[in-house]
Amino acid sequence: MSRAIVELSHRIADGMLTYPGLPEPRVTTDISRGQSPLIDMTYDIARVDMVGNTGTHIDAPFQFHADGADIAELPLERLFNVPIVMIRAAKIRAIGPDMLGDPARLWGKAVLVHTGWSARWGSSAYWEPGHPFLVGEVADALVAANVALVGIDSLDIDDMSLPTRPCHHALLGAGIPIIEHMTNLDAVPDIGARLVALPAPVHGMGSFPLRAVAWTD
Repeated sequence: MSRAIVELSHRIADGMLTYPGLPEPRVTTDISRGQSPLIDMTYDIARVDMVGNTGTHIDAPFQFHADGADIAELPLERLFNVPIVMIRAAKIRAIGPDMLGDPARLWGKAVLVHTGWSARWGSSAYWEPGHPFLVGEVADALVAANVALVGIDSLDIDDMSLPTRPCHHALLGAGIPIIEHMTNLDAVPDIGARLVALPAPVHGMGSFPLRAVAWTD
């Protein structure tokens, strides 16, 4: 039996645009191969300076709620080997609750919303206004359905043109992590795949980049 593995994270590179108004990540060398002190071998130690919302990243409750779990405190059962349910919403900007279908199928699942916006990644078009987002009623429905986490392949799960972030507040307030800037969701089957989405367990942060993959047997 073969196993298919799908990469769901964008690569992080020095100087890449990560989010409007946030600094670019800097990937530099702290100890070069020429500086390594060992006699029989050389090595490289790099340094990364970046904000938590760099590239494909996960938001923990602590980002919006001071008493919520931070990245290091996220329950592993929400991040590892979680069954995936795909929501297909290509060419839809304001994604409403009617796109979710039967709430019973979402219980305990990783709900990933495929909008197709990730095709713009690396171009200025990705950061332009008009990105797809979930309306607040969708977040309320996902909380009621007791989903494990929610991901989207768009710039933000909320409408950035509004001063409020209803999906962030509702989902994170219910302890449901959010993954943004995903990619390759078109390659994930509607049902039958499982998600692994593990950030480094950094204490005191509300968001952090992660390597997310979907796999099927």
